[in-house]
Amino acid sequence: MNPIDLAFSSALEQARLIRSGEVSPLELAELYLERIERLDSGLGSYLTVMAESAIALAKSQTEHLATNRDRTNLPPFLGVPISIKDLTPVANVRCAYGVPALYNNIATYDDGIVSKIKAAGFNILGKTATAQVGSLPYTEPAGFPPTRNPWNLEYSPGGSSGGAAAAVAAGLCAIAQGSDGGGSIRGPAFCCGLVGIKPSRGRVSHAPVGDYQSGISANGPLARNVRDAAALLDVISGYITGDPYWLPNPETAFLTAADRELGNLKIAFSTVIPPLGEVSSECQQSVIKTVELLSEIGHHLEPGCPDFNGLIEPFTIIWQSGVAASGIPGEALEPMNKWLLERTCSAGDYLRAVTQMQLIARRIVGFFNDFDVLVLPTYMHSSIRVGEWANLSPEETLQKIINWIAPCPPFNSSGQPAIALPTGLDSNGLPLGIQLIGRPGAEATLIALAAQIEAARPFPVLRF
Repeated sequence: MNPIDLAFSSALEQARLIRSGEVSPLELAELYLERIERLDSGLGSYLTVMAESAIALAKSQTEHLATNRDRTNLPPFLGVPISIKDLTPVANVRCAYGVPALYNNIATYDDGIVSKIKAAGFNILGKTATAQVGSLPYTEPAGFPPTRNPWNLEYSPGGSSGGAAAAVAAGLCAIAQGSDGGGSIRGPAFCCGLVGIKPSRGRVSHAPVGDYQSGISANGPLARNVRDAAALLDVISGYITGDPYWLPNPETAFLTAADRELGNLKIAFSTVIPPLGEVSSECQQSVIKTVELLSEIGHHLEPGCPDFNGLIEPFTIIWQSGVAASGIPGEALEPMNKWLLERTCSAGDYLRAVTQMQLIARRIVGFFNDFDVLVLPTYMHSSIRVGEWANLSPEETLQKIINWIAPCPPFNSSGQPAIALPTGLDSNGLPLGIQLIGRPGAEATLIALAAQIEAARPFPVLRF
């Protein structure tokens, strides 16, 4: 297999190649580190490259394979390269949260999902760039180079998991961990032509620190195909002692769901996001083409959408509280986040916002009493240019954000699972896509349906 084919092969295929002895962990680590060194200066997907530790682990894994013929009990992803978002601590590695003042901050512990990723045998190549404190849907933190979209470097890969998405799309890692508090996995997946899963609330632990935004955020995978995303979700899912809320483990692995036969589902769809109205014509077409395909497969499709009215204000209060919850003083923050910090409300206002969000979330979940799945656009329009909003006031920027990401936050509010899928390219050659939303805890149904769509209309992988 030539180096480009290997770099863009799936994480599951790389795991198979390692087990069969066709490729070594060291060969894979060296391949990706060479690509990062050669390509990432113009992309900005990594904040920290862990070359020394990645090579050391790859050598150890390669030596283990050379001296042990019995490979039945190997970790499932031994030697497969992965990246971790720079909001997620990895012990003894920089964790800057997109803040220049924290550039030399070294994490003292592994996040719970990092421990699971390590136990699965993955080799962490580095920490990917994030919007500052994860608050914004583009990855241009002040004091750091902006992260760019591999499909067109003039455009954004989205955010806040923009570095993770750019790295996967550019073949600078096999798969990536991201997090989603308002579309921060699904948006970058949409912008970069990837599969991104926001799991149900309680599916993936926030240990050891915990969730501090009333359950709106979730960790999840970014991958080049559905099966890889499902397999990483298997790795990171599950209760960790002391979690405030959790879901039971699924009856079968999520990877198994990707190969499962589905009966005919009742699926709703919409190109209107209340109260903001119609999405762009190109995003409308993504939904319409997906609906046509699902009808051909045999599913029952009906127009319909939950009522999101009244959600913007309470969600914005809870979302912006994350800046204050970070504990980072205003003088260390970029202007947009400093403005959000200054808008921090009282504890009473926050709790009233939580109550209002939860009331609306009940209404949203109730919509799924009549439907198995909902098909929506991922964002209201395709990717923005790098720096496009840089000269706007904070008030104007906030309105632009709301008018871009509106299809995503309702399901952070309700805690439902959602999966973003690529569907095609816009007139600028940038990816477009849709999201599938399921009932609480129904990731397996979404994965099975996404796999059907992917098999029927494969999306081209960017290769260079």
